[in-house]
Amino acid sequence: MLIHPWDAPRDDTEWQSWLAGRDFGQLAVNGPAGEPPFVQPLHFVYDPDRAEALTHLARPNPLWPALEAAPEVVLSVVDDYVYVPGPWQAPPDGPPEHGTPTSFYTAVQLRCRAHIVDDPAAKAALLNHQVGHFQPEGGSARATVGEAPYGRLLTGIRGLRLKVTGVRAKFKYANHRPPEVQNRIATALAQRNAPGDAAALTHLLRRHTT
Repeated sequence: MLIHPWDAPRDDTEWQSWLAGRDFGQLAVNGPAGEPPFVQPLHFVYDPDRAEALTHLARPNPLWPALEAAPEVVLSVVDDYVYVPGPWQAPPDGPPEHGTPTSFYTAVQLRCRAHIVDDPAAKAALLNHQVGHFQPEGGSARATVGEAPYGRLLTGIRGLRLKVTGVRAKFKYANHRPPEVQNRIATALAQRNAPGDAAALTHLLRRHTT
């Protein structure tokens, strides 16, 4: 992922705050020699204090052999993306049709070392932690080894602890454009008000060149 200086997070707090509100991404695992990588969409829970993400997958998932052979993986999260028409980005002294179309988005890529969790009690604890994150209101029984309703299902999954070893983050919202162009884009996003525009506008204004 190319990260220009103007798209880089201003500090770790910026990407950490953004990631705290997200829990769905894609796990990229190196495939066998000569094969493309495996890319698995999944829910996860990120623990900033332990610098790790927790998740699980079905035991029949074809990803496991590749993961065991190459545990260095990337968890990619992308959101707050919109298409920006060319005229919005035209230089202040140029014709609208000379503007360059682009995409705005936020992306965080966590480089991780994967640790597979197969111990039944540890898997139950991992599952309960995930469910507690997604269902704080409760409503589901806890997973307990040897007990209904989920105890017998534990053999059908494997847990994953993804220990973060590096982070690449990007906030692409026209920070290198002149203020008058940023203002034009902000006005256009507010007027269009399509899905994603409000979030993109918030980022643009928050990172506005002064």
